[in-house]
Amino acid sequence: MNRFFYNVSISLLAPALLAWMGLRARRAGGNWEILSGARFGRYMTAAPLKRPVWVHAVSLGETRAAQPFVQALLDQGDTVLLTHMTATGRAEAARAFAEAIARGRLMQEWLPYDFPGSVARFLTHYRPVAGVMIEREVWPNIIAAARKRGIPIMLASARFSDGSLRQSLRAGRVMREAYENIEAVYAQTLQDAQRLEQAGASAVRVSGNFKFDVTIHEEDVARGLALDNVLPRNIFTIASTREGEDELFIEAIAQHYKRSRAQNMELDSDVLFCLIPRHPQRFDYVASVLAKAGLPFVRRSRFSTPLGTTATAIREFSQTSVLLGDSLGEMPRYYASSQVAIVAGSFAPFGGQNLIEACALGVPVIVGPHTYNFEQAAADAIQEGAALRAPNPADAVQLALQLIQDHARLRRMGEAGAHWVQKHAGAVARVVIGLNELKQKADYKP
Repeated sequence: MNRFFYNVSISLLAPALLAWMGLRARRAGGNWEILSGARFGRYMTAAPLKRPVWVHAVSLGETRAAQPFVQALLDQGDTVLLTHMTATGRAEAARAFAEAIARGRLMQEWLPYDFPGSVARFLTHYRPVAGVMIEREVWPNIIAAARKRGIPIMLASARFSDGSLRQSLRAGRVMREAYENIEAVYAQTLQDAQRLEQAGASAVRVSGNFKFDVTIHEEDVARGLALDNVLPRNIFTIASTREGEDELFIEAIAQHYKRSRAQNMELDSDVLFCLIPRHPQRFDYVASVLAKAGLPFVRRSRFSTPLGTTATAIREFSQTSVLLGDSLGEMPRYYASSQVAIVAGSFAPFGGQNLIEACALGVPVIVGPHTYNFEQAAADAIQEGAALRAPNPADAVQLALQLIQDHARLRRMGEAGAHWVQKHAGAVARVVIGLNELKQKADYKP
């Protein structure tokens, strides 16, 4: 399929695509502005930034991955136009870059739909000096329109699975042309680079993963450690659970407490499980599953103060089985408080979630069998002794319980994780150097 037939197809399918976006927004919650002018490249006011660096982070995961890169751009004096497709990604960036937004150094916008007129209006309005797509966002029309206007496009911290390669090859010429028109590609791993080259990309370099350059604020670490120090229990964080995983973890937790009661163990000498669903729209559902299972639990949102800082919170955390993490932006605090982190999204075929942040904090990690989104990172962490793999949630919980009985092994795993992350840092600096070279080639043509 060439770009002409691609445009015919998306025009004919536009009502269905918009309906799908509306359904997705309804399920996810938040203000997606599906039919807003910005989604079609129409704006009521003049662009407030002059020749910004445009960074596109489609959703929550990409937004978090892009944070150290965006901060590096701000630190070197660039202004940044940060675009998203989802409300969760936009909300996370608004929280992370509140100061830069207030100072007029960064602005957020919706990425327009990939219709020819929409992307043309977007680029004409904002006139970015260069565009950076984070991880895997490649849209044929916007890349073609950028090339026509002399705006160089980069794909950074790129990951490209075998499945993504098959989809791209099936799409035919339209996607091959899109990858050919990307002027610089910085891949996470050699395997990603090889697959991207098969898709049509050229000048592919292996720079590493932005997630290794994670910035963890000292206040978050201090809050987490404070909770660990005052709570007379071990803490396990079960992070980023997806559909179908919560039920299995809740069942495993219920079985653990059933065994504990049979052995006459006191609750406050046992484990507090912090269960944190990946998506905010699932918080209430997971709460209902916990209630149905008969597990005592406390919702994090009940407390307006930072995690674990009040006597009331400590008392409730000491008397419950599960802390439901129904808040955003606090994952480093959960990890810092924990003896073990189980990183979910990998116990069902979702491809896994980011395990690097937990390793950076020196927390031993357990992952499931499905980690293809973090294929190299998961394999390396396991090889380095920083992570272990379990086949299912029940075994993951049992493995975590075994680990806390072996303090020496816990310490070795934590130290291995921190060392592994430090060893692989530097992707942001390498990509920023490449972007600065690319900016010199920009030759905007209205």
